[in-house]
Amino acid sequence: MKQVITALALIFSFSVWGAERTTVTITGYAPAYAGSELEVFQIEDYISMKEASLAKTTVKADSSFRITFFADETQQIILRAKKNKTFLYVQPGSSYDIFLPEKDPYEPYRPNGNIVEVTFFGLDSSDINFKILSYLRWQDDFMGNNFILKTQKPLEFAKKLDEFKLNVEKAYAADTLNVYLMTYVRFSIAQLDNLQYAAERNRYEKHDFYLKNFPVSYRNDAYMNYFNSFYEKMIPRLSMEANNRVYLGVLKSSPTLVMRALGSEYTLINMRIREMVMIRALSESFYTNDFPQTNILSILDSVANHGLFASNSAIAKNMIQRLTDLVPGGKCPDFAIQNVNGENKTLASYNGKFLYIQFMDPESTTSTMQIEPLRKLYDQYQEDVTFITIYPEQSEEIRKVMSGTPWEHFELEESHPIFSKMKVSTYPYYILIDEIGYVVAAPALTPLPNGQYETIDKTFYYIKEAHAKMKGQRR
Repeated sequence: MKQVITALALIFSFSVWGAERTTVTITGYAPAYAGSELEVFQIEDYISMKEASLAKTTVKADSSFRITFFADETQQIILRAKKNKTFLYVQPGSSYDIFLPEKDPYEPYRPNGNIVEVTFFGLDSSDINFKILSYLRWQDDFMGNNFILKTQKPLEFAKKLDEFKLNVEKAYAADTLNVYLMTYVRFSIAQLDNLQYAAERNRYEKHDFYLKNFPVSYRNDAYMNYFNSFYEKMIPRLSMEANNRVYLGVLKSSPTLVMRALGSEYTLINMRIREMVMIRALSESFYTNDFPQTNILSILDSVANHGLFASNSAIAKNMIQRLTDLVPGGKCPDFAIQNVNGENKTLASYNGKFLYIQFMDPESTTSTMQIEPLRKLYDQYQEDVTFITIYPEQSEEIRKVMSGTPWEHFELEESHPIFSKMKVSTYPYYILIDEIGYVVAAPALTPLPNGQYETIDKTFYYIKEAHAKMKGQRR
């Protein structure tokens, strides 16, 4: 395995980072999505998990589709249609013929979409998808046959795992020029090393064996999954002295001081990794109240503009966007929507009153059952709060459900940008915005009690009381 690692390190500089811009074409059939939009996304980085759209098309009435996009390197992409999504790998200059199914009938319906398994037609044995799927099948077989030994006979499990690693090394010894595949296999095995079993490596041994001398592989999902797992909750792992130094560095909004403090940790001797871990660790702390949020954002902004490594600067920029999207106290993203009466509305249209937005899925009983409680809240608080309901285009049934509601509602295309701007990933979903367009809560409490028996009613009551006092003072 060490020879393979060395070979990878030597050839990495000749990898696809410098490749010419080439296209990838995906054709296929998607009967469940005929007439719907199909979109391709790439994951910009595996720390912020920000996605970027590469291309989109509409599935034809006969269920066929064709979509072409640029890909400079081998990478994982996401195909999404009707919120359902599938993952596959693409190589520059390749073409793929696939079948995109509806969700597994045995899986529960998920309002924010299900993950489906794509079927390939005529997939070449040299393609990255073929190789990764073959390896994963091999790994699944090994785990299925031997995992029970982990608790019953841990020493025997450790022995079999070592044998499996040696067999994998031999099997892929001739494929060392496929950098993406070798990295994927290496860090899939590294994840197995995270299992608790007899004779496992300690944390420092894992660092030295897997990460210390290996190039950072930003676009390889197996590498980044291992990286995120290995460096999860890094600040609590630090010594008390280093932890205090990180805290003082954040208070001074100094990325330099934080980097120096992190440098006392052996697994962060690599400067590129240390900067990545700083971004990740500060983002983990953003909502914990351990550090001031403004200071965290200031440090991330410094890295975004003056980071040691360009790829890390891009991650910091993405992380700022992720952390500040719909943060309570932050400005709500503007929007432009048209209600069912054809009237155009923006965020500014609702200035002067609190705005309570309900995003609902008309086909979900969980959403529709909240209409009546919402009606009662509307009757009680309509003078102080504006209510609106937004839902994706559906059938006549939802129009019947919504026709009797006295507040404004909007039937929008599923691809309308407001759903992504407001980070709507599940239904029902509520947002509360104040009189001048700043987010009060996202997600906000709902008309029905949550696990702590809380509803939005108390918040509305306080808003009404505050308005009443202000009116009294004006008199």
